[in-house]
Amino acid sequence: MTAAPTTVRYPSSGGVSITAYRWDPSGRPTGVVQLTHGMGEHALRYGELAGVINARGLVVYGQDHRGHGATATSEADYGVLGSDGWTELVADIGRLTDLIRTEHPDLPLILLGHSMGSFAVQQYLVDHSDRVSAAVLTGTAAIDLLEPGLDLDAPIDLSAFNAAFQPARTDYDWLSRDDEQVDAYVADPRCGFGLDVPSGKSMFLSAGRPADPEELAKVRSDLPLYLAVGDADPLNGGLALLTPLVDRYRAAGLTDVTVRVYPEARHEILNETNRDEVYADLVGWISRVLEP
Repeated sequence: MTAAPTTVRYPSSGGVSITAYRWDPSGRPTGVVQLTHGMGEHALRYGELAGVINARGLVVYGQDHRGHGATATSEADYGVLGSDGWTELVADIGRLTDLIRTEHPDLPLILLGHSMGSFAVQQYLVDHSDRVSAAVLTGTAAIDLLEPGLDLDAPIDLSAFNAAFQPARTDYDWLSRDDEQVDAYVADPRCGFGLDVPSGKSMFLSAGRPADPEELAKVRSDLPLYLAVGDADPLNGGLALLTPLVDRYRAAGLTDVTVRVYPEARHEILNETNRDEVYADLVGWISRVLEP
């Protein structure tokens, strides 16, 4: 069983206090994984993954984004990032890195972003790839190509991604083939919401930077990058929104790009029926990039 994390808090802009968590390995850590969670969820859902990474000897940190989890001041704030909220959500990645560096100044740091968190990481890396040793994107896509299929004048509705899984057992079958995982998500009052209109528009507007070849060229070419998705994840449109993302990074000159596609897996590959395989592949890649 994964040990309960330690709760830490750090200040962000606009008077927002970010709640974050630290999962510690049993011995002295040899590296750090920094988690950046997705839309309509929270960092405590990654406890099982944190335990697997702890067993490899790494300490794990993850924050609840503004408008999410314990960082939100009430349920009414879920999905509301606030004034300039998307920009600050991306900046909060660096603020957590600052905190990590005060505690582990010399350890290699791997930045892992899932879904919306992966979109934030894509943007963060344009300016700050020098601050991380490697990066992981799961449940990811080139969201500038996703935008034409969405109505940005309406709040983002996550259940809309369920259309491909009819007749559906729940509104969130698109997340995983594991019914227990889906049911836990549905039962969690801190899950299931999208973003309000201003936040959603800001996220998609900002997606233009990592889609711009000149901007993407700012990412250091020797950054190890790992992308992992399910081929039944509606977010990537049958890989139609993954392949351009991979091609962009390679065209930008990145020399160490690894792609894992899991057949029939849905959006949350870290909570899928084959998650032991997903974990093993991820930890194997981490071990490889951390080799002296």
